[in-house]
Amino acid sequence: MAFFTLKKVNKALRQFGMIQDGDRVAVAVSGGKDSLGLLCLLKDNLRTSLEKYSLVAIHVHGDARGPDKTPRTPALEDWLKAEGVEYRIEDIRLASGQELPMSCQRCAWSRRRTLFEVAAELGCNKLAYAHHADDLIQTYLMNLLYHGRSEGLAPVRQFFGGRFTLIRPLILVPEKEMVRLAKARGFSPPPPLCPMADVSRRETVRKIIALAETRGRQVRANLLRLALAATQRSGI
Repeated sequence: MAFFTLKKVNKALRQFGMIQDGDRVAVAVSGGKDSLGLLCLLKDNLRTSLEKYSLVAIHVHGDARGPDKTPRTPALEDWLKAEGVEYRIEDIRLASGQELPMSCQRCAWSRRRTLFEVAAELGCNKLAYAHHADDLIQTYLMNLLYHGRSEGLAPVRQFFGGRFTLIRPLILVPEKEMVRLAKARGFSPPPPLCPMADVSRRETVRKIIALAETRGRQVRANLLRLALAATQRSGI
């Protein structure tokens, strides 16, 4: 199972030039199946990769409620220790005077800021997110339907004048493969969802895709192709 998923990861790494020799890659680990799967796949890839790189997992603790009111996830740290990977668990860094709870947008900004700052402290030049093919398709449709923009998630994107590169090695991997991988590897339970999270639009898009698939087998493949092409045209 992991063999075929890893082939898709390797294809993305090559097609989009995600990792080069000597890179130090920070993997954003939320504790969910996708981020744990990404960490395992990149670790497995090191055995045969021509590009020699190092990995470190970064988990940002805290959601819209702030770090003090977000439940801790000791099972995640136990899992990281058992995997033998370098890791860092860091409380979300909030702006001075930040009111809680935060909006989803502000929370996402704070989490990303924390990830970049910790990655810099650990000497990383790449930051890997665990967005998979279904995330790309859903984001593409959400942007199209709700914002009138034809764009998705960029496989590779540079920040701070090239100081950091954000990569998405799972961009060609369907979610169903990550579900199977999680079961096979026995991942630790995911942390509870933030009660402030608004998932209604994404859930609506999931239902639209599922309904369309009842009338056509190539729906996801077609959407993935369009989303990748649109994102690359927009230069995101």
